[in-house]
Amino acid sequence: MRSFVFNCAYWFLSGVYAIVCAILALVPGRRVLMHGLRSYCRATVILMRVVCGIRVEVRGTAPKDQPVIIGAKHQSWGDGIVMMAKCGDVNFVCGDHMLKFPLIGWVLKRCGAIVLSNGGGAEAQKSLTEGIARSQGEGRPRPVLIYPEGHLTPVGEGLRYRSGVWRLSQALDRPIIPVATNLGQCWPQQGWAKHAGTAVIEFMDPIAPSADRDAVLAELESRVEARSRELEAEYAARFAPREERAQSASRPVRSCA
Repeated sequence: MRSFVFNCAYWFLSGVYAIVCAILALVPGRRVLMHGLRSYCRATVILMRVVCGIRVEVRGTAPKDQPVIIGAKHQSWGDGIVMMAKCGDVNFVCGDHMLKFPLIGWVLKRCGAIVLSNGGGAEAQKSLTEGIARSQGEGRPRPVLIYPEGHLTPVGEGLRYRSGVWRLSQALDRPIIPVATNLGQCWPQQGWAKHAGTAVIEFMDPIAPSADRDAVLAELESRVEARSRELEAEYAARFAPREERAQSASRPVRSCA
């Protein structure tokens, strides 16, 4: 029942804020629009806690107003919402699937988001290059959020980390902040059901910019995936039903190939 109430409230809230933010996007600059987007994200986090019993715990230091690249685990539709609620004025990289939602394309363009083709290839590279150029031209640098896997992944699994996060780090000369999470256990991918518990967002020590692409990606993937598995085990031990804990303990964990 709580999942039903949350989903109805969430999509209603999303529809209202889509209209509000589309109107705010008419205001010159992006400051007013970003206030609207962060208000939406904070309201959603409150809904998560009040309706579903999902509490968000931040570990480490969220890099507010810092010129860094945030390389985060992506296992829930709520990942970006929570990150924006906790990190303030954030630029972000997202897939072009977001453009299918009414008004969203206009809002993304006005807030300076880097929209990439989910199919990758030359078109995605061009979009990334243009996004880097816009980020370099911003008067006040802000964190850039990117999900290196490029797609949502089930809890306990991962995909090969793509080079976009490294390209951003190199071109902007910024460190990468690895971020692990277990939010997918409370809000599974794009699933309807939600589960009470504490979702952890953990910011780890930065990875310095380096010309060695493979080394940077390997370190980022290793740290984010390993810590995410630990957070998932922590959630399972505290919040999962007893029978699910037993199944989880006996099930082999799949990770990135």
